[in-house]
Amino acid sequence: MHILIVEDDPVVADVLGMTLEEAGHFQSTAHNIETALAELKHNNIDAVLLDINLPDGDGTRLARLIRKNHIPVPILVVSGNASTDDKIAALGAGADGYLTKPFDRFELLANLDAIIRRTHGHSSATVCVGNLEVDLNRHLALVEGEPLSLTGKEFRIVEFLALRKGSVLSKTAFLSHLYGGMDEPEPKIIDVFICKLRRKLELAGARGVSIDTVWGQGYILRETEAMGHMQTDLPDTITDADVDETPAGVQPRRRRQVAAHQSLTAS
Repeated sequence: MHILIVEDDPVVADVLGMTLEEAGHFQSTAHNIETALAELKHNNIDAVLLDINLPDGDGTRLARLIRKNHIPVPILVVSGNASTDDKIAALGAGADGYLTKPFDRFELLANLDAIIRRTHGHSSATVCVGNLEVDLNRHLALVEGEPLSLTGKEFRIVEFLALRKGSVLSKTAFLSHLYGGMDEPEPKIIDVFICKLRRKLELAGARGVSIDTVWGQGYILRETEAMGHMQTDLPDTITDADVDETPAGVQPRRRRQVAAHQSLTAS
């Protein structure tokens, strides 16, 4: 993923950048709203990490400009402002999440992954297409529960296709996702990656999933047949649910209290 960091503090921006790169993302940095708008205009950005206090205005102004121009990029505010009013203002301006500094790096990545999934219509961390499962948290692709042997870039292509299932993706978009605008090879390298992926999926016994070529436009991931992924029937009431979350050998609190009362009265 290509993440845009909008942060005027160079130390904080560097820490955020290193965190993203260690997680396998590409990152660009803008220190003000004007530079951020230029980055969004000229690059394929997958998400924005946005500070509120910027030298040329409030960060919520950038969020409003993004939404006013119907740019669907997810926005996660990372700010030292912890007041409820600031959070309400940011979310009202179009931000998808709000994280207060300081925060744990894993908390940041979890929040970022969640808003990216939701933006593309996926509530779960696992995207299923036919009998292919793409686990976005563990960075795994599985067929019938067995992991596919993929290179890092091959997984990133599968991830990109899965998050945008049903959408045509250009070779330029693939190159941006894989290389983040740095040292990009010729677009024909995408054809090579797709060819290898198709072969690996075929050998693994993938069914109900297809990576199709849209001539002159790019590639699209399609589900060609339903594989029995049915929504589980929910019980009518909580008392109908056959779920016991009490650890084995431990009585529920209410039963422990009754047992203790009976023991005391008996003595």
